[in-house]
Amino acid sequence: MKEPALVILKPDAIAKGLVGHILLKFAEANLEIIGINIFKPTRKLVEEHYNNIKGRPFFRGTVSFFMGKYHKNKRVIAVVYYGDNAVTKCRNLAGATNPEEAGPHTIRGAYGRITTRGIYENVVHVSSSKKETQREIKLWFTPDSISRKLYSTKTITVKLQKTRTWA
Repeated sequence: MKEPALVILKPDAIAKGLVGHILLKFAEANLEIIGINIFKPTRKLVEEHYNNIKGRPFFRGTVSFFMGKYHKNKRVIAVVYYGDNAVTKCRNLAGATNPEEAGPHTIRGAYGRITTRGIYENVVHVSSSKKETQREIKLWFTPDSISRKLYSTKTITVKLQKTRTWA
């Protein structure tokens, strides 16, 4: 079944010059890119993106990392892929969240690391499920910035950045 998947290249991926390598790896999944944006995300956006780990001891560090605190780069690249089993394909290509547990041929296994401060530099975020994909795409994209109609639309106000039209 065709579905979208959200992939975000984190500040460490951009700072290390890995954008082309990572996009090439995802190209192996034979998925269509239907949306791509470069962001300098706000704290509110990143906190909403990671609301599922709010209250966990690593929440603040994750937010700071995603906002580029540890790298000279403060931008991320969000990509919406579309195709058969897109979420599963993208998650398999990314590998385990912990780069030391990720297979060597996965993106995180090849390009990720754990710093001496214990920070996971795992270069990409991939939505964990179809439900999370929908929620996250609506945070990072407006309907008119995606080349396919993914969800029914209605106008809602999101205080994170601006008014958006989504269901």
